[in-house]
Amino acid sequence: MKKNKYFLIIAAVVVMCIITLIISRQFQGRAGNLAGQRFPDDPDMLEIPVFTATRTGQTIEHCGYTVSYNEQWRIPNWVAYELTREEASGNLPRGQFFVPDPDVKGATAQYYDYKESGYDHGHMAPAGDMKWDPQAMEECFYLSNICPQDHDLNSGDWRILEERIRGWAKQYQNIYIVCGPIMSDHPQTIGRHQVAVPDGFFKVILCKIRGEWNAVGFYFENKPGHKPLREYCKSIDEMEKLTGMDFFAPLDDNIENRIEAAYDTQAWGLR
Repeated sequence: MKKNKYFLIIAAVVVMCIITLIISRQFQGRAGNLAGQRFPDDPDMLEIPVFTATRTGQTIEHCGYTVSYNEQWRIPNWVAYELTREEASGNLPRGQFFVPDPDVKGATAQYYDYKESGYDHGHMAPAGDMKWDPQAMEECFYLSNICPQDHDLNSGDWRILEERIRGWAKQYQNIYIVCGPIMSDHPQTIGRHQVAVPDGFFKVILCKIRGEWNAVGFYFENKPGHKPLREYCKSIDEMEKLTGMDFFAPLDDNIENRIEAAYDTQAWGLR
């Protein structure tokens, strides 16, 4: 009887160890993917880019977006998220308070670093895309999602693109977005915590239009600009060279190669 009892205890311990090992490997696999490793064709991870150039970053998954945070710069490497039709139609009030990201490990910007700097708190994942959930709205004001951005750009053409993206999400149902800063080797800094000022900003966008995958990139210099959005357009291949990232890697290679080589301004309504 005692032998049976000991056998059952040992068997239970072995089973628990196996279950723990499986869960641990699954978690590590997901964490590795988010850190920038190539991953299998997972539609839930379609927006996460893969670094092709050496870049340090802490990847943090929030309610409404995922961010790769660069401690050296005190700003993101990239911010990525999916925007659905329902999310783009949210009506929560805009948040107000920029605060450090509690999940950041190491140095971070502070609100006052931007004060009298001549730059706006430029959202990467915008508040207008986070009106579907109170937590998503609160977290989009984390400083890990913010870059020093020229005021005229922030309130002008960058904002116009944000509005167009919400329109595309309502029209086409699901939009995948990756955005972030374009940095020089020795960027200007602002504030006590030496927050790096980008030379420019990128956005790359993917969605299905009339059943076919389409993608387009945008590059903005960090300065005033008042031009039609089509004049900011670039192919995804061009954006990958500019950013040192591989976008939309889980797509079938034939589809990825086709949509990244060129873009169709007419399909996006950018005449």
